[in-house]
Amino acid sequence: MNPTEKRLRQLERILEVNLELVSTVELAPLLDRIVSIAAELTDSEGASILLLDERSGDLRFCTAADPQICARLKEIPVPVHGSIAGKVLSEGEPIVVTDATTDPRHFQQVGLQTGFQTRSLLAVPLQTRDRRIGVLEAVNKRDPGGFTHEDVEILTALAAQAAVAIENARLVEALRAAYRKLGELDRLKSDFIAIASHELRTPLSLILGYAGLLQEQGIGGQELEGVLRAAYRLKHIIETMLNLRYLETGEMALHRKTFDLREEIVRACEAYRSLAKAGALTLEWSLPDTPLIVQADQEKIRLVLDNLLSNAVKFTPQGGRVEVHAIHRPDVAEIVVADTGVGIPPEALPRIFERFYQAEDPMTRRYSGMGLGLSIVKEMVERHGGRVWAESTPGAGSRFYVRLPLSTPDQ
Repeated sequence: MNPTEKRLRQLERILEVNLELVSTVELAPLLDRIVSIAAELTDSEGASILLLDERSGDLRFCTAADPQICARLKEIPVPVHGSIAGKVLSEGEPIVVTDATTDPRHFQQVGLQTGFQTRSLLAVPLQTRDRRIGVLEAVNKRDPGGFTHEDVEILTALAAQAAVAIENARLVEALRAAYRKLGELDRLKSDFIAIASHELRTPLSLILGYAGLLQEQGIGGQELEGVLRAAYRLKHIIETMLNLRYLETGEMALHRKTFDLREEIVRACEAYRSLAKAGALTLEWSLPDTPLIVQADQEKIRLVLDNLLSNAVKFTPQGGRVEVHAIHRPDVAEIVVADTGVGIPPEALPRIFERFYQAEDPMTRRYSGMGLGLSIVKEMVERHGGRVWAESTPGAGSRFYVRLPLSTPDQ
């Protein structure tokens, strides 16, 4: 093969290598492939990659073409000051060493610890757009004439591709590690919610039971009402956290049955009547004369109504109104929960159904809450094949709409 044909073959191989490197995102196999190609293209006995260790400031062998010494090489830190690789990294220029045994820049410790004799060496920087990350070396040119200018060009071209591929593989590896960490944190969070909720439920049930008994006996007055309100708020938080966990883990099953939605709306409104009265609010509801028969999980629908009514009462100042309307529309039942409260800013309206979203600054907000109620409403409604949306005018109140499919006679 004449020099021109050899050069063309090398360039073709570089193009093939580029496709290989781009398609490999696993770091270890990628490094092995790079040194194998480097040795092949430069007709060398071996090749190696050293990457900069950001913590220690040394260069570290990551892989080598000779698997017999690869493990020992990885244990040897190569100083940036006092080695050929370090000089290449610092200056960003290739270095050709024709006789490593007499070159004072050569880091002799590698040969002493591995028993490998380096006779000649070509080292080029691994450089991305903004920084140098390591060095690619070809060792012991088989041709007695030593490394040529063409070898320098070929290895430099390979190093440019390799540096980008290594950085991409590192990013993928870092993303995978982050996802694994997030998964572990998510599992710990889920376990914590389950354990904490279970531990809180028992004493809370006792508090509610004794407080209810004292209230029936006319003992406690306003202080007892405050205890009950705080206990019910804590109960609501626990149930919200548990429902969120069930939704995230897919453990929440829908136990559907056929019932009249009007009856559930009445029960929910009556449950909030005393709370509305305590806040000097007017709570009214209107229902159609025709039944609103749905096939749904009654407990989950009640949770939707509770969350919407809770928000309406919480964000409506004294003297305001909360209205609940149920409307029979073709194939769907529509529930409207309207209030004359503070309203929602236009920029916040598209995000109110997101988890943990708060329209107010969390450090200065006037209203308590975890920002989970509306996200649970949305997921519950959508699991029933319905949809939910909101309209609002800041300072004039909000209207929340829920549409649920009506049950057909054959269901």
